[in-house]
Amino acid sequence: MSPERNLRTEILKAARTSRDGIDTVLSELDGALGDAIIEAVGIIAKMRGRVIVTGVGKSGHVGAKTAATLASTGTPALFVHATEASHGDLGMITPDDCVVAISWSGETKELSDVVYHARRSDIPLIAVTAQSQSTLARSATVALILPMVEEACPLGLAPTTSTLMQMMVCDTLAIGLLVRRGFSERDFRHFHPGGSLGASLTLVRDAMHSGDALPLVKAGTLLMEAIKTISDKGFGLVVVTDDDGHLRGVITDGDLRRNAHVDTSTAIVDDIMTVGGLTVEPDMLLASALKMVQDNRVGALVVEDAGAAVGVIHVLDMLRIGAA
Repeated sequence: MSPERNLRTEILKAARTSRDGIDTVLSELDGALGDAIIEAVGIIAKMRGRVIVTGVGKSGHVGAKTAATLASTGTPALFVHATEASHGDLGMITPDDCVVAISWSGETKELSDVVYHARRSDIPLIAVTAQSQSTLARSATVALILPMVEEACPLGLAPTTSTLMQMMVCDTLAIGLLVRRGFSERDFRHFHPGGSLGASLTLVRDAMHSGDALPLVKAGTLLMEAIKTISDKGFGLVVVTDDDGHLRGVITDGDLRRNAHVDTSTAIVDDIMTVGGLTVEPDMLLASALKMVQDNRVGALVVEDAGAAVGVIHVLDMLRIGAA
């Protein structure tokens, strides 16, 4: 077998081993592991302080990511390195907090001071470990016991499958809390204002044009006047409303082209408008509005709230903000 072929074989074997680990966790979630996660969610949801996540080595890296995921999904969290905890950072852990300690063996010496502090101060301790009889598991308020599996590392030494499983279980804990708290898309946006993610979570109301910028005409308006409004406002459409501001229909540049034979000096907007038109709500995510634009091949959307036309949003606004 060529070196390249042998390498590919080993890579595929590692990936399959990792996949088997995930499948094993999925099976366990239907049983005791799932029950333990639900219990842990209940404990954390009732606390007044933060989740203090701790660990060392690869488990520490998983812990840092877990703290970040918890914090970004509505659960205040902080990562405290177990070694630093023994040199003063125990002061970061208060009686109002809850500790999540991650250790595959459950016998990580550096965790001993954190575990003792949690027990002494009656702080809830959630263990993530593969050893049900380990010191960590026996000291825990709730132990999330991971199944023992083969590491993807061909030497069986480097934490690979095990850290993937730790990450998976910690993510389920974060998602369980998200669901328990009723954390919404708007809440998520509050914690993710920057970058493309923040842009995709922007609401239509935050990017729409309203007030005097709206291309509005009333039902019964001469088509010639409506064409002037389309030209003046620059959205490629005009919104037709009744006397109370309720949406009646929309006329686009395309509608005008399709009705080029109509006498614009005598026709009224009601003659050619699309009744209702394609609309979005103010609280729709900008990313969802952009998908509507793409799916329907239009340049702009009317924003409707309780039957009233309150805004217009153009595809260029969505792209400028970065919702794509």
